[in-house]
Amino acid sequence: MRRLTVSSFVLLLACVVCGAAFAADRPQKNVLMLHSFGRDFKPWSEYAKVVRNELNRQSPWPVNIIEHSLLSALHGDENPEGSFVGYLRALFAREPPDIVLSMGAPAAGFVQRHRQQLFANTPMVFTAVEQRRVQRSILTENDTVVAVAHDFPAIVDNILRILPDTKTIAMVIGASPNERFWLGEMRRELAPYTHRVSFEWYNDRAFPEILKQAAESPAHMAIYWHSLNVDAAGVVHESETSLSKLYAVANAPIFTFDGSFFGQEIVGGPMHSVLKLGQATAAVVVRILGGEKAGDITTPASGFAPPIYDWRQLQRWGISETRLPPGSEIRFREPTIWQRHFWTMVAIFAALAVQSALIIALFWEDRRRRRSEANAQVLMGGLAHTNRIATAGQLTASIAHEIRQPLASIASFSSAGLNWLKRQPPNVEEVRSGLENIINQVHRVDDVIKSVNALFKNESTARTEVNLNTLVRQVLTSTARAVVSNGIVLETNFADNPSPYVMANPGQLQQVILNLITNAIEAMSASEHGARTLRIETSIDQTDSVVITVADSGPGFDAKTAGQLFQPFFTTKSSGMGLGLPICKSIIEAHGGHLTVASQAPSGAVFRVELPYHRHE
Repeated sequence: MRRLTVSSFVLLLACVVCGAAFAADRPQKNVLMLHSFGRDFKPWSEYAKVVRNELNRQSPWPVNIIEHSLLSALHGDENPEGSFVGYLRALFAREPPDIVLSMGAPAAGFVQRHRQQLFANTPMVFTAVEQRRVQRSILTENDTVVAVAHDFPAIVDNILRILPDTKTIAMVIGASPNERFWLGEMRRELAPYTHRVSFEWYNDRAFPEILKQAAESPAHMAIYWHSLNVDAAGVVHESETSLSKLYAVANAPIFTFDGSFFGQEIVGGPMHSVLKLGQATAAVVVRILGGEKAGDITTPASGFAPPIYDWRQLQRWGISETRLPPGSEIRFREPTIWQRHFWTMVAIFAALAVQSALIIALFWEDRRRRRSEANAQVLMGGLAHTNRIATAGQLTASIAHEIRQPLASIASFSSAGLNWLKRQPPNVEEVRSGLENIINQVHRVDDVIKSVNALFKNESTARTEVNLNTLVRQVLTSTARAVVSNGIVLETNFADNPSPYVMANPGQLQQVILNLITNAIEAMSASEHGARTLRIETSIDQTDSVVITVADSGPGFDAKTAGQLFQPFFTTKSSGMGLGLPICKSIIEAHGGHLTVASQAPSGAVFRVELPYHRHE
């Protein structure tokens, strides 16, 4: 034992030493991420999130991301930049970063203005920046650009394609230096469209005024959201709060150029893909950290991704999917009620179908019964038929009860299956078990329906020679699944010399035996007693009566309950109707027999069916 302990310690120490050596071979890389305004200013904040995640995923080295923000870019005041440059130089005086990553045009401009003062030989990557905002003439061999290319005409074309009646487009853009630059670019590029639509520019308005005008927007108007980092009143708007407030009051659909704003308020269209640009940026950074020279890496500016649309916004503004460009992707589509509750809907329609069939059958039988009663004085045979119809009416109520139980089970198993499918990962075994249970319940419903069909046919009143052994075995076949699933031990003892024959209606006797066996199974499944045993016997007694005995090991009942079991509407079940046993008793008595019940020691009940014996020739 002592040797094993020492060996384990030596092995653990070796692992620690190897791990330390491995970590030494893969030193940490320091990445300075410089934000244009702050960490929460869209769209750059979304690109930064993706870049951080992708660096941690793609980099073979540990990456330490150090983030700082160029707050002076909000108002275009370059005077404080000297102090910020001094701060960064002091911060990285001993150990400069391995690479500088600027997010957005303001950060790119700052880095290019102070390249020599900051990190003259440090590789730099300019990303999340439009290609027009980078001064390529002063890029050094240590600089590379991962840029995007805006296409404002494509955005207007998209609006006019899906909303051809548009007459006005409200252009929401702020008043920061970066936003003023894009104001001029958009005015120039969209000038050819002024003969089709009019443009309202919101750059000279405070945000409360923008909200007021958006709420009062006229018909056939669309809103283009560019950015609102600083409004005309000088108020800074961080994160997506301003867009959310605009959406809450806007009386027109909202469009944009960047996918970072997509997901709640935006209708959609061609936009920049945050994920693709973030992945491309991280890949370039990893290549530079791996030894490649930044100036040797050339990345073409990425244009708009294939158009995507928000299904919820299409519904809100009544935009037909047929107007969308070919190859468009629709997201956030809400599943139909059939997709969300498939098995529940199947169960509901199955229940309605069965209920409709029963109602039709009842109406039909009621019509025949009334006609028989009218002719009872003339045709004595109508009396038997009337009695038959009354029995069928009682039996139908019992069958409805029998069907309701498996349908409820189907709905329960279906709901459970959907919940298991929603798990991550889905629990396939539980779903398979639920589907098997549903199939079992469907078979049970099918057996009951077959009995209904046989019962309601005119010829079903005819009695034929029936071998009770064969009849009981047929019923046991249909209940075999329930017996096994409830852990019940089945014991049978069939008289076969001579075989027990009776003259009876097979469908009615099957229903009686099925009812007794089902009651026994349910009684034992609800019981907390240990062993569950179901014993079924057929025999011929000394009085030439054929006897069927159904005995269970359930909780049984007291003497008072035994005297009420065959009374209509008395039941010991929470969901029972109290018609099953009275109908069984009436069927047996109509065949000239008797149905009795007694308690069984130490627990359980014994049902005894006696019928006149028919000698088989």
